[in-house]
Amino acid sequence: MIEAAGLTKRYGAKTAVYNLSFQVRPGTVTGFLGPNGSGKSTTMRMILGLDNPTAGRVTIAGYPYRRLPNAPRQVGALLDAKAVHGGRHARNHLLSLAQLSGIPASRVDEVLGVVGLKEVARKRSKGFSLGMGQRLGIAAALLGDPQVLLFDEPVNGLDPEGILWVRNLMKSLAAEGRTVFVSSHLMSEMALTAEHLIVIGRGQLLADMSVREFIAANSAGFARVRTPETEPQQREKLTSALTEAGGQVLPEQDGALRVTGLPLPRISDLAHDADVRLWELSPHQASLEEAYMRLTQGAVDYRSTADQLGGFQQPQPPGMAPPVPVPGQDQPGWYPPPAPQQGGQPNPYAGQAPAPQAQAHAPAQPQGATPPEHTAMLRTLPAPQQEQQTAMLRKLPEPQQEQPQAPAQDQPQAPAQPLPQEQAPAAEPTKSDNEDATR
Repeated sequence: MIEAAGLTKRYGAKTAVYNLSFQVRPGTVTGFLGPNGSGKSTTMRMILGLDNPTAGRVTIAGYPYRRLPNAPRQVGALLDAKAVHGGRHARNHLLSLAQLSGIPASRVDEVLGVVGLKEVARKRSKGFSLGMGQRLGIAAALLGDPQVLLFDEPVNGLDPEGILWVRNLMKSLAAEGRTVFVSSHLMSEMALTAEHLIVIGRGQLLADMSVREFIAANSAGFARVRTPETEPQQREKLTSALTEAGGQVLPEQDGALRVTGLPLPRISDLAHDADVRLWELSPHQASLEEAYMRLTQGAVDYRSTADQLGGFQQPQPPGMAPPVPVPGQDQPGWYPPPAPQQGGQPNPYAGQAPAPQAQAHAPAQPQGATPPEHTAMLRTLPAPQQEQQTAMLRKLPEPQQEQPQAPAQDQPQAPAQPLPQEQAPAAEPTKSDNEDATR
């Protein structure tokens, strides 16, 4: 049995657990519930001697954990499934724990079969999935065949078959007379597994009772009543009769009535006296989740809010027509328009085909004209940048066009790269020109 008395734990100015007292009895599965940050993990760490309480005490079978003789043979725990050396095989990890506690190696193979990891016993744990890591942690907790077991979120990452297996495992361990203490956020699973609940909020005890008592104390049952939908006057007549008898009637979205304050036989008698036919009269009891939310709604530290920017697909403004497909898009030779440019400047050449590549011997361009390859490049720029680049290109000297090659016997060979005309040197006077000048 686990017993806590006045348990308190402070971390500086923050009080994680305050004056917490409870008992976890053998023979039943006890659920440990509470919102995030309520002190559940801190309480479990103090039970196992991993944290020292600031005040109060907690014992297992009448002893603090550190004073238990051969504690791993009496207490098994799963607090963190990732607390495994990733380079070790699953079997070697359990074997090292067994050797530290004086447990025979044969027990390692037994628990590997219990949790279903025999086929991966020789694989390194760093390659395990979240569910496989949970199974390995449960195997470590069962290694010493202890009488007291603590599990923190044991079904985290397990598939439906694994969740069912853990549920049956907890019940079978408790049926053997062991003490089973389970912390979980899955209310539906706790409703099927636990028989007793300990609920804390902001480090303080909120409830310590059975699951049935907890639901009855933190929820209100009601009856669902439905009348023929084609006769709304009967619905109004029944509402008046139930209200006069002291019941509270609330309409539901599907057309039924939610009635509180009156038992089902009384509702049936009132409907018979009012000559109202009933299509439905069923009792409704709140679930564990509803009762838990009602109790802990004032102890939640981390609340989510509605996302004001939720939904990136904004609705179209009224009057805006849906986008029209581009004509000729599926035809051969169609070119997609260039992407929108930054700065919001429209592209005057959008939708036009790209300019063809300039030929090696293109005809001479007029004075001040922009070459075709430059024009194609300018089309990808915004309008202001097009004007600036065009002005710069016009200031550059134009390249001299190549002259056609002539046969070597008719005239001398022209230079490979002639200089521009304005920079060519003056020709030297020949001998015949000097003779004419002398005459």
